[in-house]
Amino acid sequence: MTSPKLLSQEEERSLERRLKAQDERALGDLYDQIAPWVLGLSFRILQDEDEAEEVVGDVFVQVWRHIDQHDARRGPLVPWILSIARNRALDVLRRRRRWWRKTERIAQVQLAAAEGNVAPTPHEAAVPGWPMHREVHAALAALPEEQRSVVLLSYFEGLSHREIARRLHQPLGTVKTRMRMAHQRLTERLKHLKDWLP
Repeated sequence: MTSPKLLSQEEERSLERRLKAQDERALGDLYDQIAPWVLGLSFRILQDEDEAEEVVGDVFVQVWRHIDQHDARRGPLVPWILSIARNRALDVLRRRRRWWRKTERIAQVQLAAAEGNVAPTPHEAAVPGWPMHREVHAALAALPEEQRSVVLLSYFEGLSHREIARRLHQPLGTVKTRMRMAHQRLTERLKHLKDWLP
């Protein structure tokens, strides 16, 4: 990946013409030119390197699939792409915050379970998603301790992978591996709840 530089209007127009002609090399050229900007913007919003890198991949897939939606009369190509990146990163942030709210509720359920009181309140019992809280609680409880701890630090406290590594005095690679393994286990165990997930 090269250092980002400003594209001239002619360079932008040329890239856009090539993209609309389904020239895959144009996508590679575009990536080389502006991926650092997309990554920087995404990281500023998310404060998580892995999530920011995933946003970069998503953005260029969206640009490739929807380049025909860009109207040069309404603005240059690069700002359009950066607006896609901003929206994707904000979507990821909103999903993360929804998950935090759910896990906070799970923590309350976990505390109630430890006290032997897991029955839902009348209000909760009227909510179709109530069984999901118990399912997620059970799935978290089934994780090995080292995986559960990184998940809780990420979703309860909102720590990035690097912050978790510092908190646990573990290598960053170890934290990422444990998070990935935990995510795979939770996804598999909770796949029957997909209709309730955002």
